[in-house]
Amino acid sequence: MHITAHLDLTVVPFDQDDEVTLMLEIAAPPPAIGDRPPATVQVVLDRSGSMGGARLAGAQRALLGLVDRLDPADNFGLVSFSNSARVELPAGPLAHKAAAKRTIEALRPMGSTDLSSGLLRGIQEARRVADERSATLLLISDGHANEGIVNHELLADIARDAHQHGVTTTALGYGLDYDERLIAAIADGGAGSSLHATEADTAVQLIASEVGVLLSKVVQAASLTITPRTAVSGLRLYGDLPCTQRADGAVVTELGDFYGGETRKLLIRMPVAGMAVLGLATVAELEFTYVESRTLTTYTVTVPVSVNVVPGDQAAGRIPNPVVRAEQLFHDAQEAKRRASDALLRGDVNAAEAILNAAGDALERSLAWAPNADEFLAEMEKLRRHALEARHDAARISKQVRSEWHMRTRKRGRSYDDREGG
Repeated sequence: MHITAHLDLTVVPFDQDDEVTLMLEIAAPPPAIGDRPPATVQVVLDRSGSMGGARLAGAQRALLGLVDRLDPADNFGLVSFSNSARVELPAGPLAHKAAAKRTIEALRPMGSTDLSSGLLRGIQEARRVADERSATLLLISDGHANEGIVNHELLADIARDAHQHGVTTTALGYGLDYDERLIAAIADGGAGSSLHATEADTAVQLIASEVGVLLSKVVQAASLTITPRTAVSGLRLYGDLPCTQRADGAVVTELGDFYGGETRKLLIRMPVAGMAVLGLATVAELEFTYVESRTLTTYTVTVPVSVNVVPGDQAAGRIPNPVVRAEQLFHDAQEAKRRASDALLRGDVNAAEAILNAAGDALERSLAWAPNADEFLAEMEKLRRHALEARHDAARISKQVRSEWHMRTRKRGRSYDDREGG
């Protein structure tokens, strides 16, 4: 793993409180050539009545393709849920693919949506067979949790606890009726992806793509610990990345798995307490810990964050690093998508349009100086298109922009244009 840190401001004024923004780039190595370690994939599939017709047929088609791509040594399991959970295929080595496919093809829709029972049972199955190499759980649902545990945070906590025991959860919201905030919360808790598919073909493509990156996993159980050198409050991870604060003041965020060639960008706003000594000073320490998937070796990389303390008149002329400044604007645009989704869920289309257009305007003003102007131009056009479409297609746009917000803040370095539902 290669880690690079960039500060927006490398100098701070003498004896004055300040703040800096840190952009952290984390690059995974390319996939290893040759045999890969066995994978564990546990599917939890909604088979409630609303999944009838093309939706269930599309999910079945996607799962048949998933089975084709896995090796006989890979663990595969399938739990379905409606009013209750049912183990369709006990998790284990995929030695009999034809039998697994017959089970998938025989699924029929019925009942309501006890999502929590499916999630809990799927986690049990994944943990039963997964060794220290970890497992991936793929949750597919087209609705709202209306039986069992329905609270978003409690469901996210279930996924969070599973991740602490080696199970990463990715959630796919299917159609236009599912609860996008719930899908994002579960994916956040499970350190996985939040995906949106409007129709069956897109669901098939997304699941195939997700399996592709799963099979090229090179790092698992990655986490970042940020330890300020002095007691400060107000440290912020952009994108509302889920994090916890330890008793010693350190902040920990779980980053989940990395796939071959993946690069992520994390943005951290960091208060700096006034320092009464001129010169170079370390204001925080970053500790990146991960497990290399092939050898199961744990590594820790430590990166100090240092600034130069200078007299106030020298600090007054400082110019922010344009690369970090551009990344802040990009994250601001993603945050606008989340706020627009919230507005659409409230039924306030005017507010959503205004939020999306304002974010597009901010990106347009940056095109003259932004190092990644082409990316900003594409993002600006996407924001304005979303604003136009929100008026007549609010349900779809709410789900799509929330999925984009989640993917582009949690998985910043990967390309998603061919993975997003439209």
